[in-house]
Amino acid sequence: MAGYYAYTNLTFFYLLFTTLMTLNNYSISVQAQTRVGYYSRTCPRAETIIRSTVGTHFRSNPTIAAGLLRMHFHDCFVQGCDASILIDGTSTEKTARPNLLLRGYEVIDDAKTQLEAACPNVVSCADILAIAARDSIVVSGGASWSVPTGRLDGRVSIASETDNLPGFTDSIEVQIQKFVDKKLNTQDLVTLVGGHTIGTSACQFFRYRLYNFNGTGTSDPTINPSFLTTLRNLCPDNGDASRRVALDTGSENRFDQSYYTNLGNGRGVLESDQKLWNDASTRTFVQRFSGPFRGLSRLIFNVEFGRSMVKMSNIEVKTGTQGEIRRICSAIN
Repeated sequence: MAGYYAYTNLTFFYLLFTTLMTLNNYSISVQAQTRVGYYSRTCPRAETIIRSTVGTHFRSNPTIAAGLLRMHFHDCFVQGCDASILIDGTSTEKTARPNLLLRGYEVIDDAKTQLEAACPNVVSCADILAIAARDSIVVSGGASWSVPTGRLDGRVSIASETDNLPGFTDSIEVQIQKFVDKKLNTQDLVTLVGGHTIGTSACQFFRYRLYNFNGTGTSDPTINPSFLTTLRNLCPDNGDASRRVALDTGSENRFDQSYYTNLGNGRGVLESDQKLWNDASTRTFVQRFSGPFRGLSRLIFNVEFGRSMVKMSNIEVKTGTQGEIRRICSAIN
């Protein structure tokens, strides 16, 4: 047994060291576009103001954390991380079907109002969203990371461009390709989808799995039988399609790795989520985050999540003449 524990300790420190080194090396590699501490001289209280704003709204409504995280994800996958998702209009990204249930816009607007009072025309809405997404994880019990800043706000927002957002019926091959198109790999995919450890989904997005999967007139066979009963009770056939159900059963407001454990037990709510366990190309990463040593698995997940978030937040960043700093986040200057 002594040899076993010695091996376990060595494995722990090896994984911790290599994971931290990966995060450190990646932080260095993104400096060309954005950098940590970008506002240290021009608006030194920027991150403090955003953190305080997120905290205030979270205390009133904990579901806001998942909303901010998802909003940042949807923003970055369309036109890059440029806050184009915040722009009002009749045919902007905000009005597109995948974004109709997003929430948290008032948090960004609140932070922007305070930042414009403290540092007029300095902090971009894109940076506010990136920092707020990080802070939403922290208030939910996850670990923090340094957010490189220096993004500009985009001037283009088109509803039809949201068609390529990852979808809840996508196959693993399609999911992987959509991430590759944004220079994100399979590990980034499994890690970032782990953001579903907080938040909910409406019955309309998965009820077909419970009653008529692929037109079979029966349920998705990958759903754990006892969990199927639970989901059917929450989402009766022909019931309220808008009813919200936790994506991570029993832990919808807490950022932890139990989401991955649920996938291994056939308790994934969305079809695209459960496929991460059912496919060999992604199962390895799910197992890494749901290993038998909970403390180690949680540490690895937190560090890897921060790394992948930094990577994602640098998708197609606008610089120079490509963008602007909006005076209000919902409208182009």
